[in-house]
Amino acid sequence: QVQLVESGGGLVRPGGSLKLSCAASGISFRPYAVSWYRQAPGKERELVATISNNAGSTDYADSVKARFVISRDNAKNTVYLQMNSLKPEDTAVYYCNVQSWRFNYWGQGTQVTVSS
Repeated sequence: QVQLVESGGGLVRPGGSLKLSCAASGISFRPYAVSWYRQAPGKERELVATISNNAGSTDYADSVKARFVISRDNAKNTVYLQMNSLKPEDTAVYYCNVQSWRFNYWGQGTQVTVSS
């Protein structure tokens, strides 16, 4: 059974930082690109960041460029999202995702709230 488990969310003040983790079981992240998405209340889920299978390539939504950093540790089967200079508009549930032509797996999400 495949499970993706996100952690690290919480309440943080504007300008603060959080580091999210996505740990996988039942599947190896190693061969696949992995992405972080987020969904704010009343909004569609949006792609935040993607990292290639060997971490040689990363891509970010314009709204988070220069503030968020996606990374991975294939030995730990875990992908991370370091979020800096957080803004109230970053408030959302954050999900990790791994997919191929054969499957599409999501975690349960972790809530990030940016508020003073």
